[in-house]
Amino acid sequence: MGLKEQLEADQREAMRARDERRLSAIRMLRAAIANFEIARTDRKNPQYGKPVTEEDLFGVVQRELNQRREALEFAEKANRSDLAEKERTEIAITGSYLPKQLSRDEIRAEVEQIIAEQGREFKKVMPLAAQRLRGRAEGRVVNEVVRELTS
Repeated sequence: MGLKEQLEADQREAMRARDERRLSAIRMLRAAIANFEIARTDRKNPQYGKPVTEEDLFGVVQRELNQRREALEFAEKANRSDLAEKERTEIAITGSYLPKQLSRDEIRAEVEQIIAEQGREFKKVMPLAAQRLRGRAEGRVVNEVVRELTS
């Protein structure tokens, strides 16, 4: 079952269970995916005409997750515990739709393999690492590991 179908089924389930927080998070994800698909139909978009893959959809979910984390940070700085709790719930729900994320050690092993093939130059290693680990690891963590290993 693809991500879109999973979201649709989970939305129906959340509606039946009257789980407002889960329903809200799922609707937010489905809207972000719809906006992404609509953006692909714009001739000015560099990805115009290309089919939307599951990897693209996981990228949308990852972006939404990053936005929730940023909103959580701001809510905590503003001492808004009500908003912080809402964001934590949305982070947990949104994160459940991503594939299992690699650990730091697994990322390190992948990056070491790339370094063995390409050399220690950051500008060569980082794009390859980002491409290979897209959807399986958070970009910030990949960047940190690549910086550690190339310096």
